[in-house]
Amino acid sequence: MALVSGNELFGRALARQGVDTMFYIMGGPINEALLAAMAHGVRGIDVRHEQAAAMMAQAYARVRCRPGVCLGASGPGTVNLTTGLANALIDCAPVVAFGGASPMSAFQTGAFQEIDQLALMKPVTKHADRVLDTARIPEYVDRAFRIAMSGKPGPVYLDLPGDLLYRQVEEDKVFWPEPAGQMPLARTPADAQRIQEVVDGLARAKKPVILSGSGVIWSQAAPALREFVEKTGIPFYTTPQGRGVIPEDHPWCFAQGRSTAFKEADFVLVVGTRLNFVFSHGKPPRFSSRACFARIDIDPTELQTCQRTNLPLVGDAGTVLRQLSQAAHGRIGLDHFAGWRSQLEAIEQAKAPAAEAKLASDAHPIHPLRLCKEVRDFIPQNAILCVDGQEILNYARQTIPSYMPGHRLNSGPFGTMGVGLPFGVGAKAACPEAAVVVLHGDGSFGLNAMELDTAVRHKLPLLVIISLNGGWTADPDKVKPGRDLGYTRFDLMAQALGCHGELVERAEDIQGALQRAAKAVAQGQVALVNVVTDWRARATTASFTSFST
Repeated sequence: MALVSGNELFGRALARQGVDTMFYIMGGPINEALLAAMAHGVRGIDVRHEQAAAMMAQAYARVRCRPGVCLGASGPGTVNLTTGLANALIDCAPVVAFGGASPMSAFQTGAFQEIDQLALMKPVTKHADRVLDTARIPEYVDRAFRIAMSGKPGPVYLDLPGDLLYRQVEEDKVFWPEPAGQMPLARTPADAQRIQEVVDGLARAKKPVILSGSGVIWSQAAPALREFVEKTGIPFYTTPQGRGVIPEDHPWCFAQGRSTAFKEADFVLVVGTRLNFVFSHGKPPRFSSRACFARIDIDPTELQTCQRTNLPLVGDAGTVLRQLSQAAHGRIGLDHFAGWRSQLEAIEQAKAPAAEAKLASDAHPIHPLRLCKEVRDFIPQNAILCVDGQEILNYARQTIPSYMPGHRLNSGPFGTMGVGLPFGVGAKAACPEAAVVVLHGDGSFGLNAMELDTAVRHKLPLLVIISLNGGWTADPDKVKPGRDLGYTRFDLMAQALGCHGELVERAEDIQGALQRAAKAVAQGQVALVNVVTDWRARATTASFTSFST
């Protein structure tokens, strides 16, 4: 009778799920499992910190709209995954993480690197499990992928005890389930009566708006959302995580009129996003107390987490949007909200020139807004832009538009620093033909800066731009403890790792440096442009907590 090891079963199981890339750091007891997966065609990208591996897997998932995969060795290697997995959990991103573990036969004996990894992973994942039977490894792997993508997406963790990986079992005793990746996703419709209630509410409304989030991306519902917007003429706004589902140069995207649109809206249709701090929980004074809120979400429990849900619609975002489009046909047309659009357009036209003028500053040190303008004017519309930091994140949010679903990545509602470069590497691995640009603060860059080496070794040419303001956040009053980091020559560090690197100190030199960096990227080299910016420039944004300063 032919025997097969758990390592081999693991490698085959990943390949059967359609996995083509995994992010990891080598170590026991997963080395043979890694080799087995590679033997079955899975590309291994070894990183410099497991935290970055989980973040790369998240970026891969967002760009490809399928689970990303990361692995850690036992003990500290697996524990290092937790920050990235927590970020994926709050961001509702499907990541499947595997952790090697001490032998099950030695549990609770003080074995090398023994810790209860399952207990650690439960709070930071959608689901955490442990392989208990070598012959069932394919079932465990399949379940992990299935749970990651079902309903509201999220990260899943699977513990791999070393003795079960190396155990031999009879091959004909192994059951191979139909791979989760080959099963059609459930496209649940909303209740028909509730659809009519929402359309009735929209038909009565005078000033409706649409708020959409990354649920539109996971549902692959961008075409359905655009069709609904263009049939009804309703202005739309997105969360930072959901940007690009409709190109932001669309005539009904009134960015400068956002505050007015929220305050005066009498009907708010929320599609695939939480009503959390990003939208002030839908509460006054940001929104009118008289506004009616209809919400589309795949997760019924999510619809119960906010008081401002008058009309809940449980279902797949794309399916429900198509239901709404059909029900609105003949009742809501482009003329219905023409006056409302004209009001917001007037605000847009009045504010846009002043906003654009602020971007053209020739100040020295360079204002971050000028850096954002140069980046905006330089990168192609189909570029994948990863933004990470404090001031530069907020300035970029205000100034750099997005045009494609899944092509805007940032730290998200968990606010995790250090995601930028790992996101860039993961995005480039997921979509090698795309231009990938990382816009980083210098503090956040330092957290995972050695992933430049990962990009170089694995021939993943991307462009990294750093806003070098000498520390964490802006500090015009010099009162923040530990704020100052100095003006690190990250460009020289990049050169030492084999990258193209430049330092820029004057605004008029930014464009030339970006052009030279892009040329290096086109020739297969990772490039970094280190731009010295004004440490006093502080971006204004919503106060997310009562202690924000």
